[in-house]
Amino acid sequence: MPRSRRVREAVLRAAAELLSEGGLPAATVDAVSARSGVSKATIYKHWSNRICVAIDAFALHMAEATPVADTGSAREDLTQQVRNVAAFYAGPVGRVYAQLLAATVTDPEAAELLRQRFLEGRRELIRQMWRRGVQRGELRTDVDVEVAQDVLFGSIIFRLVSGHAPLTPTEAEAIAKAALTGLLTQPASDTGRLR
Repeated sequence: MPRSRRVREAVLRAAAELLSEGGLPAATVDAVSARSGVSKATIYKHWSNRICVAIDAFALHMAEATPVADTGSAREDLTQQVRNVAAFYAGPVGRVYAQLLAATVTDPEAAELLRQRFLEGRRELIRQMWRRGVQRGELRTDVDVEVAQDVLFGSIIFRLVSGHAPLTPTEAEAIAKAALTGLLTQPASDTGRLR
């Protein structure tokens, strides 16, 4: 294995452990360096700051922790994915994600990295799930998959950040049902106005 890959893996493993133990405040470059055995200079050669290291470590962990369902039913796949994501965020990892979101508000580079390393990969997996459902005739072709994702998963992130309601399996099921069934008793007219 090339040295650069070994260094990267050691740094990300150390950062993931520190995030798990104490959240973003624990994942300092000093702590990552001490735990990984990689010098701070080398860490800064690959990442511009500790937030970027933490994002890479978090993204790797998230990809492994929430596999995408493929049950043969679009409704069940999407409902299961909402449950999986809610369960993931309801635990200690949710607190870390909220910390990362807050940190990226004032760090445009870290915000872009979070989108690239974490969000885009997750969204692409949901796009694949959506395409399967469309091909099977189970999902509406006139609904943009990006909008569908925001509707399905945006409420989970809002609950995580605001803390106004729990992220229990029952709540996740209710979110998925409302998103997949719709909120109106009547469809919109052709002009886009409510009847």
